[in-house]
Amino acid sequence: MKIRTYILSFFLTVLLFTSCRTEETEFIETPEDEVLVANSSIAELMQRTAANDGSINNIIDKANCFDIVFPYVVMANSEQVVVNSITDFKTVECVFDASDADIDNLDIEFPITIIQGDFSEIEVTNLNQLNNFIANCNGENVNDTDIECLDFLYPIEASTFNANSEILETVTIERDNQLYNFITAINTSDIVTFNFPITTIDANGIETSITNFIALETAILNADNSCDEDDDYDYNDDDCNDCNTTQLENLLTNCPNWIVNRLKRDNTDYDDVYYNYNFNFLTDGTMSVSWNATTVFGTWSAGGNGNSLEVVIDVPSLPLCNNNWILQEVRTCSVETEVDFRLGNDNKLQYENICN
Repeated sequence: MKIRTYILSFFLTVLLFTSCRTEETEFIETPEDEVLVANSSIAELMQRTAANDGSINNIIDKANCFDIVFPYVVMANSEQVVVNSITDFKTVECVFDASDADIDNLDIEFPITIIQGDFSEIEVTNLNQLNNFIANCNGENVNDTDIECLDFLYPIEASTFNANSEILETVTIERDNQLYNFITAINTSDIVTFNFPITTIDANGIETSITNFIALETAILNADNSCDEDDDYDYNDDDCNDCNTTQLENLLTNCPNWIVNRLKRDNTDYDDVYYNYNFNFLTDGTMSVSWNATTVFGTWSAGGNGNSLEVVIDVPSLPLCNNNWILQEVRTCSVETEVDFRLGNDNKLQYENICN
């Protein structure tokens, strides 16, 4: 409330001076950390932070600088998928993951509307047009202008006083596109203040309360390129950003009789080697594997989080399963739950279960 009172008093002072002036111009100096100036470095950084991230739908368009506006229709390996939301990207991924032996293909039904980094929308009527827009994006994993490692938590309140029109306006900003457009509209005759503190959240989920523009500029600069922005085109990469050890342990131990759905070692397929084997993960770090009238035992452990979550499996009687695996993804494509482990490109272990 102290800042809000100061802002109101400041604007009233400006109104008093401007309403009484004749040929004189009053210059009122304001602390740098309390005013957002048009085309300033902090204004640019705030826009880059609020800009639309076009990489989230790379499974569809392989373009980091724009998204496709929902809804639209694609043909994934000849299977029609209506894309109504982000969750439908997983449906496309499930179609692609159904087989490792085929070549994945995706066709978009036109027309579509794309939304660019500045939130402007453009209708695209054919593949050639779309490819032209894709060509204008930075390439795979090439640095781009948007800052994805920090987000603003809304709402944010801002006040604008225009020295020419002598109009004072206060706005409540609820979303990234509103903040982006608000900053775009600032001109040199505007005096703009924000109602601090502003809260930001980084890629690790840590929230920070920011008290002025100088501190905000420092926070954004420190966050830039501080995380993996996942700007690659491999939809099957970095799918475990939110995975943690507790969730995985609960999943594996609460669901009995996991089966090996896929197994590859040194780029050789062993999918059928453990056919009809039931794998059980126990809470004490041991595991049992049963088939026909045979049961063998081993150990397992999990540690780390996100895309660095490691699972160590050691069943002496079943050496093809043993490794320090990295959790790639936990995926539910139908009634089955699939837990996908990788080690490089040539080693893969996927467990499958029907978990109710």
